[in-house]
Amino acid sequence: MTPTGDATRTAVVVVNWNNADLTTRAVRAVLADGAADQVVIVDNGSTDDSVAVLRRVLPEATVLALATNGGFAVGANAGIRHTDAEVVVLLNNDAEPAPGFVAALRDHLVAAPAAVAAVTGRIVLAGRWSRLPVGTGPAADQRALRDHDGRLWVPSPDGEVRLNSTGVRVDRDGNGTDRDWFAPADRVADTAVFGFSGGAAALRRTALDDVGLLDESLFMYYEDTELAWRLRRRGWRVEYAADAVVVHDHSASSGVQSDLFVFRNARNRLVVALWHAPWPTVARAAVRTLGRGLRGLVRGPVRREARLVLAALADVLGHLPAHLAHRVRQQRVASVPRGAVDPSA
Repeated sequence: MTPTGDATRTAVVVVNWNNADLTTRAVRAVLADGAADQVVIVDNGSTDDSVAVLRRVLPEATVLALATNGGFAVGANAGIRHTDAEVVVLLNNDAEPAPGFVAALRDHLVAAPAAVAAVTGRIVLAGRWSRLPVGTGPAADQRALRDHDGRLWVPSPDGEVRLNSTGVRVDRDGNGTDRDWFAPADRVADTAVFGFSGGAAALRRTALDDVGLLDESLFMYYEDTELAWRLRRRGWRVEYAADAVVVHDHSASSGVQSDLFVFRNARNRLVVALWHAPWPTVARAAVRTLGRGLRGLVRGPVRREARLVLAALADVLGHLPAHLAHRVRQQRVASVPRGAVDPSA
């Protein structure tokens, strides 16, 4: 691969953990397209033979082997630091890019105003999905997912293609959500959006030099939302590129019902709100988390989840002085008032 010049030199970073098959599929699609000047695979302390497999089947890529699994942010940051490319594309290993994905992100970012720090792609859910009738109880199918209106969708060969994300927004309760989650695949979305999805986005090196990389203390989940807050508070913007498409096997790596997901998602939502959001949002996020945990304790099927949510709340409260100090530090380096940022956009 031949570099195309300093301003357009592009590196793709993919993080792997015990899933060489998924990573191989994603990276082969990137390599076949030929738009990336460099592909960096970061193995996040896999306990299987991932490193050997990836080095054998993907000799065109650089494979960095970390000794331990420090979480997605640690892996992604290791890849970002390994390259000097001006455009860094983050790609989830469970997302298969369509032809032209890398070029679409790169070209959009290069052509965008200098204040655009990131470009997020069009993430389509893998497979087809059918909505269950209103009033249907919890689905027996463990792959069932809920849309923003609480309606259940299940995989179905006769169903519809649906969107996973056209960017990230944050609601009034501090929840980071995928814009256009389960919307029709042909939905037309605004170019401007609050945040990017760390599973399919291009980042501008100069923006990262300004605000720093992903926060490694979050381990997994909300890292992209947290970085978006820092970017927006420094005057940077995020845009959406509809022609940069990936097909995402939703949470194929960690699972949406795993203990890791439930605990980290609840904890990091509160932490990011504490660091960046207005106080009313912080208060609503805390009350919502407490209520979710207490309600779940009296309902047998979700007691495990309730205990994890309450453990997340206890963890945040146990480190509250440190989180408040972090909020103060972020306020000192910000150049845009908190109230001037609309995370729901």
